[in-house]
Amino acid sequence: MISVLTIVKGRANALHHLLKGLETSSILPDEMVVVFMNEPIRKMPILPFPVYCYTIMESAHLPLAAARNLAAEKASGDFLIFLDVDCIPSASLITDYQAHQNSNALLSGEVKYLRIGATDQHDFLNAMEIWSDPDPIRSDMDVIPYSLFWSLNFACSKTIYQKIGGFDEGYKGYGAEDTDFSFSAEKMQVPLQHVSAKAYHQYHESYSPPLNHLEDIIGNANRFYQKWKKWPMEGWLTAFSNMNLIDWGKRKITLNRKPTDEEIRAALKK
Repeated sequence: MISVLTIVKGRANALHHLLKGLETSSILPDEMVVVFMNEPIRKMPILPFPVYCYTIMESAHLPLAAARNLAAEKASGDFLIFLDVDCIPSASLITDYQAHQNSNALLSGEVKYLRIGATDQHDFLNAMEIWSDPDPIRSDMDVIPYSLFWSLNFACSKTIYQKIGGFDEGYKGYGAEDTDFSFSAEKMQVPLQHVSAKAYHQYHESYSPPLNHLEDIIGNANRFYQKWKKWPMEGWLTAFSNMNLIDWGKRKITLNRKPTDEEIRAALKK
């Protein structure tokens, strides 16, 4: 039994497109599990597979780790496919993952990035390949290192998910919880396997570096270092350090100052 899982905060149009994508899959999931974060459950459309909705509230932060764990706990399937709410599955995504359903690996799918305006095009679900660009980092990799695992599009058996230990709920808000998950997989000797199960990431505004998540990233980077004696997200941390936003010590990062509104606007990707 195959369960597709996603976690949501806002992103109503993105969720609609994800569900429409699933509806056109060559193999339908046995169920869809949706966990809403810090907001009430929304009414779902009628689909050719059951959709089960839950909510989790944590006022101070976005509970990404806890929401994924809740989705996995509530899923009835023995094979779990996790999709970021911004991802639209290709028609063959479930089929491509199903070929590895009995694997004892953590399966990492492919992601292409839809350009701005792609989802406004007529019949865009049939033209996503045309309207998308490859992942600039992972697209030419046949083997994905644990350090580059992303939770946008992955799958594993429920047994493997439990063996890894799920996501560490000590991470609060944005950043590093998915790298921690893959490092835990490596520690438990769970292979990380690249699979050609493709999803298309819907365009939304984002920041480089993500100044809008600065304090979450500081806290999560410190937690990651305490566990693994390595720093995650080094590119972002270097950018923050160069802007004198953080004091990056050998074993701890502290906040020097918050970014100005002008700095945040300047970091918005064009």
